[in-house]
Amino acid sequence: MLLSCLEENRIEAGCDEAGRGCLAGPVFAAAVILPDGYTNELLNDSKQLSEKKRDALRPIIEQDALAWAVGIVTAEEIDKINILNASFLAMHRAIDGLKIKPEHLLIDGNRFKQYKDIPHTCIVKGDGKMMSIAAASILAKTHRDEFMKKIHAEFPQYAWNVNKGYPTKAHRAAIAKHGVSPYHRASFKLLDTEPSLFDDIV
Repeated sequence: MLLSCLEENRIEAGCDEAGRGCLAGPVFAAAVILPDGYTNELLNDSKQLSEKKRDALRPIIEQDALAWAVGIVTAEEIDKINILNASFLAMHRAIDGLKIKPEHLLIDGNRFKQYKDIPHTCIVKGDGKMMSIAAASILAKTHRDEFMKKIHAEFPQYAWNVNKGYPTKAHRAAIAKHGVSPYHRASFKLLDTEPSLFDDIV
């Protein structure tokens, strides 16, 4: 069972990102503040849920949350600052968008770049431990999937409606055949034979 909070009587925002390992598209992050004692039996790590279940949970989370927001960092920005910093920036932008200022941030993962004067706790595999991080994981993933389906219409040859920009064999084969799009991350290893500028970070 996921924990509803790390500490009671404190405004906590769960934060998570989606799309860090993709070859194309932005990295998305979400920040979510849930009501005290919030429970939802369906809520779990978004990677454990089917796309259909994630899509069904998204409006429930958005309605139930006291505050939520999504932050986006483009492929062009990722190439300039690397994917790790882009993930932090996406989370910062999501926190910027919250209508309620959190007193503490719960971050999925093992590191984070300090956001203003708000303390934070990094929780490895936090999307499988904390309710607010799981909610953020689902919002980040569903909002990003929606975006990738939208830009699939511009570049259907890459099948982003299916692979969502992740490095599948079919995606890499499409890059080899058609070249790169403006949405591809030039700093990533787009083909199996290419070295990546940020291989040690991804």
